[in-house]
Amino acid sequence: MPSLRLANLIDGRLQAPRLDRWLDVFEPATGEVFAHCPDSSSDDVNDAVAAAQRAAPGWAATPAEERARLLHKLADLIETGLDDLAALESRDSGKTVAMARSLDIPRAVSNLRYFAAAIVPWSSESHAMEAGAINYTLRHPLGVVGCISPWNLPLYLFTWKIAPALAAGNTVVAKPSEITPCTAARLAELSIEAGIPAGVLNVVHGTGPGVGQAIVEHPQVKAISFTGSTRTGAQIAMSAAPQFKKVSLELGGKNPAVVFADADLSDANLDTIVRSGFANQGEICLCGSRLLVQRDIYDRFRERYLERVRALRVGDPSDASTNLGALVSRAHFDKVMGCIAQAREEGGNILCGGNAITQPGRLSGGWYVEPTVIEGLPSEALTNQQEIFGPVVTLIPFENEAEALHIANGTGYGLAASVWTSDLSRAHRFGAALDFGIVWINCWLLRDLRTPFGGTKQSGLGREGGVEALRFFTEPKNICIRY
Repeated sequence: MPSLRLANLIDGRLQAPRLDRWLDVFEPATGEVFAHCPDSSSDDVNDAVAAAQRAAPGWAATPAEERARLLHKLADLIETGLDDLAALESRDSGKTVAMARSLDIPRAVSNLRYFAAAIVPWSSESHAMEAGAINYTLRHPLGVVGCISPWNLPLYLFTWKIAPALAAGNTVVAKPSEITPCTAARLAELSIEAGIPAGVLNVVHGTGPGVGQAIVEHPQVKAISFTGSTRTGAQIAMSAAPQFKKVSLELGGKNPAVVFADADLSDANLDTIVRSGFANQGEICLCGSRLLVQRDIYDRFRERYLERVRALRVGDPSDASTNLGALVSRAHFDKVMGCIAQAREEGGNILCGGNAITQPGRLSGGWYVEPTVIEGLPSEALTNQQEIFGPVVTLIPFENEAEALHIANGTGYGLAASVWTSDLSRAHRFGAALDFGIVWINCWLLRDLRTPFGGTKQSGLGREGGVEALRFFTEPKNICIRY
């Protein structure tokens, strides 16, 4: 029998779904069920929205300092339970415990602490007029907002949404992914312990059609913050549009990492380039899955790069020596293997990897894929256009800056890019010309929570992070007084 049975958090109480339906939660490392998650319905969403509505006036009137104190208290509890949460995150998602311990859980703490600190000094704007009047802007919370987060960075991205929403004075109805729900369920428990008032944070588990769509369509939910696939984001936008509901959509990516011949390819930098493609089994929307390398150094770079990729160890996520764990689900495993087969059909040359891995013992049913590097495909090939979201990187040579820019910008996505060059002028020029919301120069995944986060084209709509998030979760009102 599964050892865990999760619960919804509605109106400050942990409770089973109304229809008593449950979803299996699989451990990717073994392929076995280890928990049951509520398979909630629109009735559960209605209960959560009603609770959030009741709590909204009191929470909006709560001083920012008190809201911040409660968010810091929640962060304290996460920090205290870091090791247990990291182990749970790994078991739920297939990522290594080391990554969960060093990135996912600490970042959840940082998200809560950052927005707790940011809301207290957040000031309104004022504009004096020569006509003897002054304008000032009030920013009111929206009321009830919906936060829908993905499976790849479960607690990390769950807190990335709820922290600014709560800090700004909104009440929240949140849906974590049903594939990786466990740390969100634990956060719900910790929110009660932290003293967050009933109805302020509600967590409803279930599927996208059963719960996510009900949150999006509910007339009392005033805004939706969503991270996930471009296809689902488009559906959310269409559902929200007739109600003129605010939406923030962080969607897919097909990100380039562009390496110029003058790049400093020290061991440390090369290791970062490798990590940018394969961190978290490639299941990060910011991973550089298209590796563009200037032809002058292409052959030398390829050999050094492949040597490092071949040295990556795929195995037990709880083993400290493991670099890549298991893919998150059987369906996603099948998708990634299908994309590798498609690359072969398109004429791609598999330089390393390309196969599933069967692990010994209790891990034999898990979903493991070798880190895979492919070359020989044109930039227009489906493999170089479609998001794979797995441990698959394509190598693409280029001659000059103009060709590199054409290839990098030549997809329907525009989330993130990295550029490797020692030419400062090129760094500024090329970075500005890239049609991506985030550009890293000589680094990757170096994040400052004050900066705007989001993409262009099919990678999304709106920005998260810093004051952008606080602006999204509030409604501005201008007041003009003549004196």
